[in-house]
Parts: sequence; structure tokens; C-alpha cells
Amino acid sequence: MRRKTGIVIGACAALALAGSAGAVVSARNSDRPVGTWHEAPAVAAAAPTPVAHHGSAPAGRVGDPRVTSVPPTTSDTPNTPDASAPRPGTVSAEPSPAASASHPADHRLESATVKEAGRQRIGRLLPVDSVLGYLSGPQRQEFAYPGASYVKVHFDRLAMLPGDYVTVSNPKGTESYRYEADADGRWAMSVTGDTAIVEVHRKVNPLGLGNALGGLGIGIDKVARGDQRRPPRENRSNRSPERLDRSPAGPGREESVCGTDTSTDAVCYESKDPAAYTKSKAIARLLINGTELCTGWRVGAKNRMITNNHCLTSSDEAYDTEVWFNYQCAKCGGFDVFKPTKVWGDQVLATDKTYDYTLFTVDGFESIQKFGFLTLDTVRPRKGEELYVPQHPAGEPARIAGSQGEAAGTCAVDNPDYTGYAPHSDVSYFCDTAGGSSGSPVISRRTNKVVALHHFGGCPNSGVRGDLLAGRLRTYL
Repeated sequence: MRRKTGIVIGACAALALAGSAGAVVSARNSDRPVGTWHEAPAVAAAAPTPVAHHGSAPAGRVGDPRVTSVPPTTSDTPNTPDASAPRPGTVSAEPSPAASASHPADHRLESATVKEAGRQRIGRLLPVDSVLGYLSGPQRQEFAYPGASYVKVHFDRLAMLPGDYVTVSNPKGTESYRYEADADGRWAMSVTGDTAIVEVHRKVNPLGLGNALGGLGIGIDKVARGDQRRPPRENRSNRSPERLDRSPAGPGREESVCGTDTSTDAVCYESKDPAAYTKSKAIARLLINGTELCTGWRVGAKNRMITNNHCLTSSDEAYDTEVWFNYQCAKCGGFDVFKPTKVWGDQVLATDKTYDYTLFTVDGFESIQKFGFLTLDTVRPRKGEELYVPQHPAGEPARIAGSQGEAAGTCAVDNPDYTGYAPHSDVSYFCDTAGGSSGSPVISRRTNKVVALHHFGGCPNSGVRGDLLAGRLRTYL
């Protein structure tokens, strides 16, 4: 394992979840909802970053409140009331999406919040200046942001004696992650909800050695917080057909609903279309660098995940990517959700910009094997072939585009010889998608195999041909 970290997960208890709540499922009859999902608000457009820069850069400081010990003391947050501002003794965040260069002018990346940006933004990155010490400073710190859907802390220093460790947990202790010494620092796994508690746990030290080493301590330099919750989303089937837009698919298009949105919660397919429901278990929500979103999925039986190149390109980016499996609603049309199974991305095995794919592994593969896998189709689909697309649009719990049951509605192949970044590279279709859907599998109803890797929004939308990817990735799968 590349991370010196242990994970402690408590029993599934009721959690107030938001846009980033999820699900953990093995056998269906063992599932119990653990909270309620609420849609995150629309994200304001952010200025694009240089295309050569992948990673996080502050997009403007939103104050610089200092973290204090628990119980919290006065912070230097502004006097102006702000529902999204942290309570005293806490902090916030602001990100910068990665960009992809030289996009064709008539193509728009699905997971872009602004033109030329590569990933869908879901939260903010906030600078912090907090030290949990051995001799001085608190050994327990609360980071609370009312309404946040998740809280994720970044350690710039983890200097501890052997046997000492740090935990990051929710207030009830039902979600908890353990970290040991690491001189390089790291992101902690996100904690679902609006509060994370960081605590230092010291080994019994009868000789007082730890007390003599004042240089030891835990430093936290930034926090990512998920967008603030709002009342539950409206039924997407009520969206007006006026949204229909026949502009070409391509990078930079945030919303790609072609007419009335007919996508529904994945669980709605459980009885009417069990094959589609089962296949949806293999997809995952990707939380990249704390504040950005894409979709990924297991390809083949080995430890292999695939998403778009414009979502992540390197092992360094994969290391800072959370992979959430079975992030699904518990009931069709409801808002109860399950606790997610979260693992870290690990090594990037192959990536290509023209065909917009990245193949990578995860750390903790044994915990996600139960969710199954998908297979790339080695044959190009036919025009009119019916499709369905399991996805995490705008970071929502898993949804599937393509009508339930035997009819796929308008979710079908429009052009099997579509031009993406290269001539003849794509398949186009009118399946409903949205920002955050980049990297989703486009699956044939006839074969239940993946015929395209979704990446461009527009009407029609398009994805890289599955048969081309199957040939390029054969040695890895």
C-alpha cells in the first residue's frame, strides 16, 4: 500500500448527508439507508487555469480564519453573516479545476464548469493555519461548516512518535479514518456531513520522551468543504423540453439534457431493468483533489478503473482522488442514501488525450470487488442501437439515462462514426447527462457491454468508441 493509513468505519448510523452522501451495498437485503441526500447549489463559474497546470491552486482567499482549540474560541472571520462560513474554531476552501488544451472549438467537455476547464467543481478550498501539538496546542480540533456536504482536511505535516496516530472522524464516530506519521503530509479522506474532528492519539509514554520533542506535531494547511446544502432537488422529469439544444457535442458544455430529462435514480431500475441496475453498481463518483468531480468505473475483473484523461492524468492526481462506490439512493424518487465505500485512487497505468481515457488502480481493491465490473465491447455499435448511461451527474447519487424496461427512449446511437478529438473516434447519442458525468460508461442494451466512454456534452453528446479503447487497453485488462 502506498499510504501509511488505516481506516476505521463505524456501524451504519443515521447521518445528515448532502450532495456527497453515498451508499455501501453488498447484498441488497442488507442495505440500510444512513441519511438524506440534498442537491448542492449551482456553482458559480470560475476563471480557467493554465492548461498545463493540473492540481489545486487557490482561486481567491475567502478570509483566513484561524483554527482554535476545542471548545472553540473566537476566530477572525468577517463580521458579515454568512451561512456557509465556518463556525468559530473552523475554516473553508477554494479550488481550481484542471484544464485540457487544444480542444476543438465545436466540442465541449461534459465535466466543465467553464469553457476550457476539465472537471466539474463541487466545493471550495480554504486556507488554514492549524497545529495540533504535543507540548502546546490542542490535541483535538473541530472543523465545522454549517450546511457543507463533506469536510476534507489536508495535513502538511504528520510528525509523530512510533505508535502515535491521528484520526479524522464525524462527530458521532460512525465514519473515522486513521493516519500515522508521514513527513510529506497528505489529504485525509473526506468525512460526510458538515463537521470533521481531528484528534491526536498518543501512545503511553512513561519516560516522557514525547514531551521532550517539542518539534513533533500535526499541521493542517487547508480544508476542502463540499457545497452548501439546499432543499431537495425537483423531479428532473419536470424539466422543460425548451432545454433541447441541437448544438454539437464537445468540451466546455456543463449541462447536456437533450429536452426533458428522463434520467432517474439507479434504484428505480432494480425491478424493471435489473441488468441495468446491476451494471450501475460498477460505477463510482470521483472526488478529485477535494473539490472536483468526474465519474469512473471498474473495467474488467482486475484492479482497473477508467475515466477521462481530462479528469485525471497522473498517479499524483490519482493519489488525491477519492473513489466512491455504491453512492446511490435507497428508494426510487427518495432522498435516503447509503454510506459510501470510499477508496483512494492509486497508480495511473495508461492515459491518452486524443482518446480521452485514463486507466488507473485503486488502493483497497478488496473492498470494492463486490460491486462488479463492466466490459468494453469490441464491436462498434449500430446506428439506432439502444443505450443506457449510469453516471453521477453534478455529483448526484447514481442515476441512469435511458428509459426503464425495454424502451430506451431517445437514448440511442445517433452516429456511430462521430468526430471527437480525432476523426471517427466517437459515438454520438442523445442520452441525458450533466457536468460530473465525464468518464461514465455508455452501455448497449443489447449486449450490456460498454460501447463508449462518455466525455463530450452537447446535443448530441458523445463518447470515445469502446472498441477502440478495448484494442488500446487489451494488454492491461
